Amino acid sequence: MDLERSPLARPFPDMPQIDGVTLRIARARYKAWDRCDLTYVELCPGTAVAGVFTRSACASSEVELGREQARLGRARALIVNAGNSNAFTGYRGREAVEQIMAQVASALDCDPSEVFVSSTGVIGVPLPKDKAQAGIEAALVAAPCGWEDAASAIGTTDTFTKGASASAMLAQTRVELAGFIKGSGMIAPDMATMLGYVFTDAAVDPAFLQEMLSKANEATFSCITVDGDTSTSDTVLLFATGKAGNPALSSWDDDGADAFYAALLGICRELAHLVVRDGEGAQKFIEIAVTGAADAASARHVGLAIANSPLVKTAIAGGDANWGRVVMAVGKAGEPADRDRLSIGFGGTWAAKDGQPLADYDEAPIARHLEGQDIRIDVDLGVGDGRATVWTCDLTHGYISINADYRS
Repeated sequence: MDLERSPLARPFPDMPQIDGVTLRIARARYKAWDRCDLTYVELCPGTAVAGVFTRSACASSEVELGREQARLGRARALIVNAGNSNAFTGYRGREAVEQIMAQVASALDCDPSEVFVSSTGVIGVPLPKDKAQAGIEAALVAAPCGWEDAASAIGTTDTFTKGASASAMLAQTRVELAGFIKGSGMIAPDMATMLGYVFTDAAVDPAFLQEMLSKANEATFSCITVDGDTSTSDTVLLFATGKAGNPALSSWDDDGADAFYAALLGICRELAHLVVRDGEGAQKFIEIAVTGAADAASARHVGLAIANSPLVKTAIAGGDANWGRVVMAVGKAGEPADRDRLSIGFGGTWAAKDGQPLADYDEAPIARHLEGQDIRIDVDLGVGDGRATVWTCDLTHGYISINADYRS
């Protein structure tokens, strides 16, 4: 499937090498395409890992095993397959994953539990064991590659590669963070909705690493949606090699913990935004800021009700300042809201305040705002101090075209 590059695309950034991380790619030929479709990441001994995974009841074997592995806190390798999600494939899918884990573990002389596997693509087709074995054999001897090549190999309907990096000072030690992600459709937050990987040379205790990733996820990956559909394979993993040599972070009281978390949060937010910018058929990036809610969770729920509304999304696609559709989405969310105190605005201009249209409402500035690519919707519920921001994209004919032909 040849897809046109999203008009919301961002160039792949220059990203630092992370000590203890080696990237390689290979062709496993999981689909009939002439491209690399397997990314292999070798991690130095002692690397800590944390992960968040889909809550889908139909999760893949990769997710089920990954949950168990992440609890152990150590990693030596990551393998990401594109073109086949290996989800809803029963014992055959699990055997394929265990074969990959054993093959890589043998090459690295480590425990299979330290080998993490992710797969993305068509649901319901077992991952071919012969192709998996050949792909791993090729990856193990491939020349090291850069971040963009690693990101490109794991894409499916993605139209551009997505990466982000940051640095932080932990006392006197500078640490680096870098990450890449894939995601374009089947994007709805129920923890994290895509495949994303972040790497750092910082030393961090696995339990604290997990605490920070879970917290960052709640404010970033779990606040995006493209189409309201949660994947069977969603995974975000964070690896810390410890090669920077800093005293290992183990609590929020440690010197540099806040700086490290701020850098991690920034990377997660940027990667989440990039997924939305590559939403299937997307022409506009939409930020929805909800204030005045009963609490933060309520605000997020209302924001997602607006973001997942086909009526709101198609109105934005057409440049229609139909704030009545936002009212509808707020009303259906099932969260506390005061109809007579509800306020709605677009791009910094209020259309309605305190439950009614403004007497001097002028749609012209809002119409001009909706002509752009970056759209903002403000909603105040008038019942409390809770607030949240979520991100989505518009809904266009492109989404239908891409998904009608997905398996071809």
